[in-house]
Amino acid sequence: MSKPTLDQLEELVAQALSRIEACANGDELTACEAEVHGKRSAFTQLQRSLGELEPEARREAGSTLQSARRRVLDAYARREGVLAEGERQAQYEADRLDLGDVVAAHVRLPLRAGHPGIIATTQATLEDVFVGMGFTIADGPQIETDWYNFEALNIPPAHPARGMWDTFYVELGEPETVLLRTHTSPTQIHLMEEAVANDTLPIHAVMPGRCFRRDTPDARHLAAFHQIEGLVVDEGITFADLAGVIEKFTKEYFGPEITSRLRPAYFPFTEPSAEFEITCTLCRGAGCRTCSQTGWIELGGCGMVDPAVFAAVGIDTSRYSGFAFGFGIDRCAQMRHGIADMRAIADNDVRFLEQFS
Repeated sequence: MSKPTLDQLEELVAQALSRIEACANGDELTACEAEVHGKRSAFTQLQRSLGELEPEARREAGSTLQSARRRVLDAYARREGVLAEGERQAQYEADRLDLGDVVAAHVRLPLRAGHPGIIATTQATLEDVFVGMGFTIADGPQIETDWYNFEALNIPPAHPARGMWDTFYVELGEPETVLLRTHTSPTQIHLMEEAVANDTLPIHAVMPGRCFRRDTPDARHLAAFHQIEGLVVDEGITFADLAGVIEKFTKEYFGPEITSRLRPAYFPFTEPSAEFEITCTLCRGAGCRTCSQTGWIELGGCGMVDPAVFAAVGIDTSRYSGFAFGFGIDRCAQMRHGIADMRAIADNDVRFLEQFS
């Protein structure tokens, strides 16, 4: 077979492009690549023959040859992509399973669409109640710094009150500086900082969200749970306003026959502080296992915002006062729907899920 010449270059390119386009799969394309660009290919022989030319002619011929080879290489890459995509689609089709017959054979009930869980619907209902009472809805991050979760809330490092919120730290930054929030109270700090920065006081807001503590699950507690926090900052706010809001909420959400009461308590970020309880909705005050035979269920904590918290965010305590409260959304769902054990909410028992569909 005679050696190819540069005069045959266009014909060689056309032949190479035709062979590449005719390849039906990846194996054929790989074999074609050796024919087009291998050591014995026409292009390689032409490359070797350039040494026989004069320098000026060699440069011109080399440029023409490289341009031709690029055209072939581009065509090869395009064909490789087309074949690879075709092989992927063929594999997808081969792996596809038709479960229609299986479903028809095993499903006897009509298929139903999913629905929000009991916690989601409870949160939506609580939000509606508080919006009706004049509150706005705010949100905050689930991962917080130590400053927002503790220090700005008057809980300095090593303070014994931190034992009330055994928590989960995450590996971001210095050790024990970033954590999964233990309550929704950090959102209060964000709101107050924003209000001071933008001069938008007063604040009347509730903040629902998920929280995390190292609690041992029992009839009334879960390690991952949901809270709704309330914050009012305005002129002339008193403890009587707080008690009125708690009682109004209790009647609106649980019904007129359920009442609330406040008991003295301690929280670092409020002073004075209280725990508020409602009539046990399971036994209607008679006493049962869920309420520990007291007739009352603790719903959450509340109190007047501590001046130290206002100082941390720069609010003038000579002009403004406020109150805060927080309680469990899961606990509200438990009380409203008569769920004896909180752990049932997280068990994924289909019978339980269908009961509240």
